[in-house]
Amino acid sequence: MKSTWKKTCLLGLPLVLVSGVLVMLAQNGNTAYKPKRINRAVELLADRQPIYYTGSHTGAPGGAGGGAEASFEQGKKDAQTFADYISYDMEHTAYDIVGLTAYMKGLVAGGPTKSGHRTPAVIVNCPVNGLDEASVRANAWMFQQVLAAGVHGIMLTHADNPGAIRAFIEAVRFPIHKEGVGPLLHEGHRGQHGSGPAAQIWGISLQEYEDKADPWPLNPNGELLLGVKEEDKYALANVEENLQVPGIGMAEWGPGDMALSLGVRSAGRGAAKGGGGGSVSDPRMQAARAKVLAACKANHVAFLNSMSAADVVDMIKEGVMVGPASQATAEIGRKFTNRQMPW
Repeated sequence: MKSTWKKTCLLGLPLVLVSGVLVMLAQNGNTAYKPKRINRAVELLADRQPIYYTGSHTGAPGGAGGGAEASFEQGKKDAQTFADYISYDMEHTAYDIVGLTAYMKGLVAGGPTKSGHRTPAVIVNCPVNGLDEASVRANAWMFQQVLAAGVHGIMLTHADNPGAIRAFIEAVRFPIHKEGVGPLLHEGHRGQHGSGPAAQIWGISLQEYEDKADPWPLNPNGELLLGVKEEDKYALANVEENLQVPGIGMAEWGPGDMALSLGVRSAGRGAAKGGGGGSVSDPRMQAARAKVLAACKANHVAFLNSMSAADVVDMIKEGVMVGPASQATAEIGRKFTNRQMPW
């Protein structure tokens, strides 16, 4: 009996279990990766690693729109995405909190990710334009509902001036957090109700959620990634001041809307998305992009720009830290920066 036990065990573990562990280690680059944070995107940016996202401007990822059940099933599928975060659009499509909530539950059911995170990070484009402080404060209830679904970040569209951005940051913060509170930022206005469902998605206690649901890098322990779209001539005029507001983690220049705002037309329908050619090569567009990139660097905000397999390495060298990308493009970028986190 004793000799048989020795043949079927290794270091006190059944051979079947050992085999499974070895397979897992092989898939993870011979190291069992343990996530350091809840938000995979924040974890990578904190390590100075570029991040790659998937999503569209035509609704929920995968086209989920057939009700809560369809959204839940789409979430289960998307849980194993190659991307570091999922861009969930509600700017140009239905504001559907029921669908978003079901989608987040589906991500949990389909997880964890290959990197060991409970879910991929989800960042929502809200249908709130940052035209001025008053309009953002009047629509802040949307941020509260989106966060209650358990998402990991929000993008403020057409973030035109510091007052609008300040109202955005304050709306998503609990008043218990004081980092950055001062001349440029007042204390948060987010209410406690809604924390429970979000905490369940994150897999932590209510108190832990309230401690962690705060913007990074303003709060080094925060797990929310907040972004602003500097995507029109008004935002461009204020971009240096806009990005000084504490709490912003990333910013983009939104070439499609920027082109419309600057009156730059393109013969190619997709040329204004940021990859090159068409309206993007117009001198006015190049100047706008350079101005937003410089403001991002000056304020230590991650710059977002489209990427392709042909230019991802050059983009990274230039300073791009966030971008929509195909799996092939992302893998090129990850290898270039020697990413250690499995994907």
